[in-house]
Amino acid sequence: MVLTVAEAAIPLPLPGVKPGLANIVILIVLMRWGWRDAVWVALLRVFAGSLLLGQLFAPGFFLSLSGSLVSLATLGLAMHLPRRWFGPVSLSILAAFAHIGGQLMLARLWLVPHDGVFYLVPVFAAAATIFGLINGLVASKLLARLTPRSA
Repeated sequence: MVLTVAEAAIPLPLPGVKPGLANIVILIVLMRWGWRDAVWVALLRVFAGSLLLGQLFAPGFFLSLSGSLVSLATLGLAMHLPRRWFGPVSLSILAAFAHIGGQLMLARLWLVPHDGVFYLVPVFAAAATIFGLINGLVASKLLARLTPRSA
């Protein structure tokens, strides 16, 4: 919740381009406790964060919810991939692309009924790559610190 509220205070270069700091927590929950717990944390973050920011049931809430649902579905499928090649960084990048894809699809179907919305894909893809990579690296470092070392 703290990361969601803090992120809302960060000035954005473009509307809709956010670093997704709360996704670091979701990645850690996913890797340590599994997909089901990550779903609860993600949905609680969307609902409680929107409530705290006074945006519950506003268009931003539905965009966040759609991005989270598509991202969670992607992570649910990706958890079956070999952990050797799909760790926190690659899962974070996959989730970031799924999140923005879900948001763009909802925006196209509901808010901007024109294919021009897809001209934003390169900008959002670049943001998803950069922030997905950074969040995945941070989650990986935190997971390494949380994992007990065997002597």
